Amino acid sequence: MSPGLELCRRFYGEVVRPLLTVPHSAALMGRGSEVLGFDDEMSTDHNCEARALLFVAEGVACQPEVPNRFAGRPAFVEVHTIRSYFEQQLGFDPAQDLAVRDWFTFPEHKLRMFTAGAVFHDDLGLQSVRDRLAYYPDDGWRYLMIAAWWRVHPEMNLVGRSGYVGDELGSALIGAQLVQDLMRLCFLMEREYAPYSKWFGTAFSRLSCGSTMEPVLRDVLRAETWQEREQALMAAYRLVGELHNRLEITAPVELGIEQMCGRPFKVVWGDFPGALAAEIQDPEVRRIAEHWPVGGIDHIRNVILWRAQDLRQLVGLLDS
Repeated sequence: MSPGLELCRRFYGEVVRPLLTVPHSAALMGRGSEVLGFDDEMSTDHNCEARALLFVAEGVACQPEVPNRFAGRPAFVEVHTIRSYFEQQLGFDPAQDLAVRDWFTFPEHKLRMFTAGAVFHDDLGLQSVRDRLAYYPDDGWRYLMIAAWWRVHPEMNLVGRSGYVGDELGSALIGAQLVQDLMRLCFLMEREYAPYSKWFGTAFSRLSCGSTMEPVLRDVLRAETWQEREQALMAAYRLVGELHNRLEITAPVELGIEQMCGRPFKVVWGDFPGALAAEIQDPEVRRIAEHWPVGGIDHIRNVILWRAQDLRQLVGLLDS
């Protein structure tokens, strides 16, 4: 357990709970490196508080008077209802069913924030809400992997194409983006939400594939020429493709080497999007995949500018 999480657990057990006389749930989740389990000594230099989130039933007044310090740290309590908290944080009413499209509006790093941490006490069913958000439904998960593969496939040959004209900086930038996209695929395959950028690499290193993938991805980032970069990316793509096949979530996908239009740029290719699409049974996910093969909200900002009809939808957002 992280030191910050243990501090908050003690604060709730020793200080807050003895003051409460109403049914409640209590937890630590949401913001904070300690919620994700990544806090260290440097984390204590700011916003390192003893805190607890309290949840009470609708209409119940509860604001325990706690000391403003605990174990040498600032201390405080936030009081919410379960419904108001999740509506505020995710736009999600826990009393309602989750539609497929709802899942794709939740930023992935926030889903990790609200399913990490710990529940200290639970009279009101807080953990059941967290369990509902634990991971994407199976067909939604497949759709997000399809979208993630399509972020990789169109870019692979561009590492060589930009380097071929002497733009090694541009080639390196494309390579770095492909490293991030392949890492995101690994999070998806291991059914773990990816955190925000500060802890993205740390969390990746703790995936079961992390120790195997890291040296190859570092080779991509260290490459000084597009040819070296291309070779390292081919190795990385092959490893991720083999990880997909080991999951046995689709028929085995054959990996081959492609050269678009006979150009001197090699990429490893496998029809992972097609294999995944063949496994989707939910008609709503199929409809979304056919109409909007972009992925979740995390990817939209990078692809919405491709189609003019999608771009026009931004006008409605700006007007609202």
